[in-house]
Parts: sequence; structure tokens; C-alpha cells
Amino acid sequence: MSNEKKEKSTAVFPMFLMGGLFVVIHSLSMLITKPFEDTGLNAFDNPNDPMNLLVFFAIMLVVTVTILLIAKFWKKQFIQVIILGSIAYTTFFVFYTLLSFVVTANLALLLSVIAAAILIVALIKYPEWYILDVAGIIVGVGAIGIFGISLSIFLVIVLLIGLSIYDAISVYKTKHMIDLADAVMDLKLPVMLVVPKVRTYSLLKETKGLKEKLEDKEEREAFFLGLGDIVMPGILVVSALQNIPDNGLLVALSVMIGTLIGFAVLMSVVIKGKPQAGLPYLCSGAILGYVVSSYLLFGELAGIILPF
Repeated sequence: MSNEKKEKSTAVFPMFLMGGLFVVIHSLSMLITKPFEDTGLNAFDNPNDPMNLLVFFAIMLVVTVTILLIAKFWKKQFIQVIILGSIAYTTFFVFYTLLSFVVTANLALLLSVIAAAILIVALIKYPEWYILDVAGIIVGVGAIGIFGISLSIFLVIVLLIGLSIYDAISVYKTKHMIDLADAVMDLKLPVMLVVPKVRTYSLLKETKGLKEKLEDKEEREAFFLGLGDIVMPGILVVSALQNIPDNGLLVALSVMIGTLIGFAVLMSVVIKGKPQAGLPYLCSGAILGYVVSSYLLFGELAGIILPF
């Protein structure tokens, strides 16, 4: 068996596991939708307001530019403070929302603070790949739940198209997304999910960044997937569940299936060794899953409310 064929065969199971992360995070996001809605954890007051997208893009661009500038001209550890603070905030609200339905408010508050503190301490003291993945799952579920109930289906689709274009430009043209990934992965932060190709892999022992490995044409021992690549199509999953009264669950599951198909196509390209923009594949699959299931079940684009 040639080295190329051997590499592809050993990559199948890790790819399967990474696909499983989509299912886990999107499924948990659907389960948390109702508690989030009952608690009022909406990012925007009016889900149909087009200004929501401008705010979303503005925040994303400011955060991206800020991280890149800090990584280049200042201490990278400040990036760690910003991201860990965001993770603690999201973790607290995910646990508090769920726990508040089964225990008293004071106990839910205490347990949520403890859970967030334990996760942050683990990320600081021992940021191994599985710790990052656990944190990524929690943050991903929270982000999808909040934005999924805060944006209409139409706005989510516009958002996914816009982000897909941005992702393609940032990976293939400006290449600043690779610099961004390098900056955060060097600090061992859970903005990317990691699935090892070999059992002995340790993120703590990584000495080279993604960009350096690409320049040296060195084989990577793990797959890396940006957390946003799972979160963005997941927002459409939850939005479909939220905004389609009848058979919304079927449409949401179809969006998940479409995303997984897009993921399979993405992995067939990634296995060749070059970093790829994930959102064009994943968001296209998610949108197609929504469109196809909507027409099959309703004969129209279900749940679409135009903001004009």
C-alpha cells in the first residue's frame, strides 16, 4: 500500500469522529433551544431586523482584527484572557439555564460558577486536545442556541452566504484566517476542535504552528476544524426548529444531514493536505438541506419571513 493510500485509510475513522461532533453539538443545541427561549437569552430583540446582521459582522470583524493586531504587536497572552473570559461567560449561562429548571436559582448559580471555573482552570493548567474539545462543545452549543433563536431563517441564510464568501477570501486570498488559527492554537485555546489521527497525539507537545507545518510540507497528526465551522450551519438547524411550527424538527434534521454531506465533500479535499475554507462546503450543504426538505414537506420555503 502506498503512503498516500495508507494516509487516507488511517484518516477515515478520525473524519468519522469529527463528523460525529457535528451531530453531538447540533443535537444538544436543539435540546437547549426551549430552555434558552424560556430564559430570554436572545441576542437580538427582533429576529427579522436586517440590522442584526450588520451588528454580527461588525463584532466579528472587530474581534478578528483585534486578535491579529494583538498577536503581531503585543502579548499573545492578552488574547488568552479575552477568549477564556468569553468561554467562562458562555459556559456559565449554558449551565445556569439548564440547572435553573431542576434546582433552585441560588444552587444553579453556584453550580454554574463552579462548572465555568473548573473548565477555565483545566484550559489554563492542562489544555490537551480533549479538554479543548469539551470546552468547544459547550461553547458551540451555547452560541448556536443563542443565535438560532435570535435570527430568522432568512437572515441566517444571508449570514451563512456572507460568511462563506468571507471565509473563502480569508483562507485563499488574504490568508489571514491561517494566521488567526496559528495565533489561537499556539495558546491552546478552544476555538478549534481537534481530532487526532494517531492515538499517541498530544496537542501539548506541538511545537510548530499550522503555517510553519504547511511551509515545511509536514504531515499533520490531527485534524483541526474551526469551531465556527460547526456553529454557523448549526444556527440554521436551530432557526429552522424555532421558526417552522409543523415538521420543524424534520427540516432541522435535514439541515444537519445537508451539513454532514458538505462536511464529507470538505474532507475529501482536506485529505490532500492543504487547509480549506470550511464554510463554503458546510453552509452550502446546510442551505440545500433546508431548501430540499422545505419543498418536499411544504412545497415552499418554510418559515421564511422577509424583513421588507
